[in-house]
Amino acid sequence: MTAELVHLSVQSGIATITLDSPANRNALSTPLRAQLVDALERTADDDSVRVVVLDHTGPAFCAGMDLTEPPEAVKELPRILNRIWTHPKPVVAKLAGHARAGGIGLLAAADIAVAAAHTTFAFTEVRLGVVPAVISVTVLAQLLPRAAHELFLTGEIFDATRATAIGLLNRAVPADQLDAEVNRYTGMLVKGGPQALALTKRLLRRSSEPTMAQDFAAMLELSAARFASAEGQEGIRAFAEKRPASWVPTS
Repeated sequence: MTAELVHLSVQSGIATITLDSPANRNALSTPLRAQLVDALERTADDDSVRVVVLDHTGPAFCAGMDLTEPPEAVKELPRILNRIWTHPKPVVAKLAGHARAGGIGLLAAADIAVAAAHTTFAFTEVRLGVVPAVISVTVLAQLLPRAAHELFLTGEIFDATRATAIGLLNRAVPADQLDAEVNRYTGMLVKGGPQALALTKRLLRRSSEPTMAQDFAAMLELSAARFASAEGQEGIRAFAEKRPASWVPTS
């Protein structure tokens, strides 16, 4: 039997997907990739899930692709990154350990990334004679351009403070505050309407219309539809009545 390298648990609307292959630093092996995709698909289709936390065991969040496998294995990486990037629920990456190469691609695809202050990062590809090509699709959307040039080309290790300053992380906190900080984010996220969150994620990822006038027209149509929607009306009533909206988990 294939070992369970990815665990999924759901509590109070928060799904935690845990990478559990510490022996190889949670490298993206064939079984881990398959199990991760399965967990992402299951949480996307589960209406009880409001937020996804991408967690891990061991001293590394993810070391990137499993270098013991054939080079063709990298062809499966876009599917994982795209599933995180387009996931209908907010995805929070929680790093208590280091990230390298493809592991940084995972956290860059998430909506929010929080790391313990001691964690380190590196784009090690060029030092192996390869290119950070696939992960660049998610990473370059987050990184400051000058930092991207420096770190992609040198492969230098950098710390969580630098990762926050260049846009890779939202927050870096002391290790003993990591759980509390992730809980703070998930506590805020579950207060958002499920449909509103999904549409806002699409808004954040969308390309602009050809002209400003067309952009305003498209956004006005979306805004008006949401104000008139059942979810929007429930949210407005809850605000007026000073109570939690019906979609907010009770525990």
